[in-house]
Amino acid sequence: MKRVITYGTFDLMHYGHINLLRRAKKLGDYLIVALSTDEFNRDMKNKVCYFTYEQRKELLEAIRYVDLVIPETCWEQKMTDVDLYHVDTFVIGNDWEGKFDFLKEKCEVVYLPRTEEISTTKIKTDLHV
Repeated sequence: MKRVITYGTFDLMHYGHINLLRRAKKLGDYLIVALSTDEFNRDMKNKVCYFTYEQRKELLEAIRYVDLVIPETCWEQKMTDVDLYHVDTFVIGNDWEGKFDFLKEKCEVVYLPRTEEISTTKIKTDLHV
């Protein structure tokens, strides 16, 4: 079984998120999503989410491409997760291009193109949130 992992906040779920998850799932048999916790978003990413971690987790678990949702609590856990979950492929949006190349010693690293016309930031801007 080929295992794939991706990471993100996944707040204000939109079709760009779905595109990423669909393409990530096509790269393997089992998709793990490491979902940023509220504390990690607040303390390390300086983000405040509209939905709580539990709500975002519930949304992700309802998506057919997602097999497992785990908490992301720190930047450093990626290296550990690859080993712990026997990951074959690490996937993330190409806005992170090159930032996770250090994982190539443990697994394949794929940077997928973003869905350009949509983002959570754009939604918040359009709604004046």
